[in-house]
Amino acid sequence: MEIPGLVVHGESAPFSTALRSLINNPLYSDVRFVVGQERQEVFAHRCLLACRCNFFQRLLGPELGPGLPSPVVLSTVPAEAFLAVLEFLYTNSVKLHRHSVAVTFGLGLLQERCIAFIEAHSQEALRTRGFLELSAPALLPLLRSDKLCVDEAELVLAARSWARVGAAVLERPVAEVAAPVVQELRLALLAPAELSALEEQNRQEPLIPVEQIVEAWKCHALRRGDAARGARCRRRRGTLPREHHRFLDLPFK
Repeated sequence: MEIPGLVVHGESAPFSTALRSLINNPLYSDVRFVVGQERQEVFAHRCLLACRCNFFQRLLGPELGPGLPSPVVLSTVPAEAFLAVLEFLYTNSVKLHRHSVAVTFGLGLLQERCIAFIEAHSQEALRTRGFLELSAPALLPLLRSDKLCVDEAELVLAARSWARVGAAVLERPVAEVAAPVVQELRLALLAPAELSALEEQNRQEPLIPVEQIVEAWKCHALRRGDAARGARCRRRRGTLPREHHRFLDLPFK
């Protein structure tokens, strides 16, 4: 019977420290990035990025060729967020800050940690530049979360600010930019006076489809039944109580 070989485990801390020293280090670097509006140059190592992340594997494919390629430009990615992603890829750990949770490049575990961080620090995160620079796919899981510690009225304002920035950058109408995400706003949680004010603002600056506002009014009118149930009527962790919430019969979960 063959005796299994002995597995020797070294200390993880020195290994992590050694890899951390390579982050944004031109030593042995074979790929450069230019990130953010400030066009900060960041050095990295193609083999490490490609083996750790499918996004970079596709981005840094063999077509780049050997040697130091022309910089890969990621102008919409904040430099601090990009460096946080590199730290996670190099060391399998990263300390999250409210300015560095906007980009995950499809990394499931990192995305979960980022969402959890934003859920716990919702009001602060909504006021950051990083929030305004989120892509629609990155914003969607946040708006679907029950655990955001923010009231729906403030979330609507944040979504409008996000859409305005996107509209200015993309040179598209605000409503068009907002279309992929605004359906996740839970308008039925707003009081009638708030909903009326939102409706008036929506006439002046379209953001939310009229049909979605009508559905919210339907929840107020019926106060029971299917129209007053579902994810869009469910309270979030930070939802402030309003008199009509007792008719929704859907406590925070």
